[in-house]
Amino acid sequence: MSYDDYLAGEPAIVTAALTGGVHGKEANPNLPETPAEIGEAAAACREAGASVVHVHARADNGERAFSTERFQAIDDEIRSRAPDLVVQHSTGATGASDEARLQPLRTDPAPEMASLDMGPLNRYQHLTSENTRATIDRLYDEMRERGIKPELELFNGGQVTETYELLERRDLDDPVYATLIFGSGTLTRPTPENLLALVHDLPDGASFNTLGFGPHQLPFATMGLLFGGHVRVGLEDNVYYRRGELAESNAQLVERVVSVAETLGRPVATPDETREILNLG
Repeated sequence: MSYDDYLAGEPAIVTAALTGGVHGKEANPNLPETPAEIGEAAAACREAGASVVHVHARADNGERAFSTERFQAIDDEIRSRAPDLVVQHSTGATGASDEARLQPLRTDPAPEMASLDMGPLNRYQHLTSENTRATIDRLYDEMRERGIKPELELFNGGQVTETYELLERRDLDDPVYATLIFGSGTLTRPTPENLLALVHDLPDGASFNTLGFGPHQLPFATMGLLFGGHVRVGLEDNVYYRRGELAESNAQLVERVVSVAETLGRPVATPDETREILNLG
């Protein structure tokens, strides 16, 4: 994907990352946590223009949950309100076993997509999400078996190289779909030059999704749109609408990026167009 794709008016997929697994309502009271809250947020994002929702599950106390049953409850709420949305489950985690991370893949029906972290990620002072190659392969094999398309989450440039390694070990369906993640710590340093370098480095024919944490969400979404990519926004990645002003909802963040896409002349993909673009099913 490239600037030529932007000029050609290729539709942009907007993903809404609704809740995440780290911060909760203490960071923004509008962040959804219960299945009903997540379902309502998903429907509002669909109305605002999102075609994919990235789903984490929370337990009753607000902490991260991995159980199939909790993801099933969330999916049921989403599908009852916005049945055409593409549902994407998170399999990322810090300190969870591989078996726990497989649970979100086992709902009925299975999610159409699931995230696949492509390498280690440091969290805080003493935590690391390891994401070994063995874990990546085990998660991928389960996705393949259940007909789930992986969304490869690339925290830095080294994990672009890991994508090539995965392509040598496993047979991924076209197009490879990679999320390029920008921010602090283990993430790629958020500069325009680094975005261009990573896009240039992706495997031929790959599609990319652009994710900027915190204050980088809007500028990197805009750059992603200009270079023919897709975009992810939401309260998982950024709890503010602008400096010092908490976002009112996930839908508010979706509405803003959809407005940017429309201003740039880039159409926003419907769920059915998203399925065609990503070769889902």
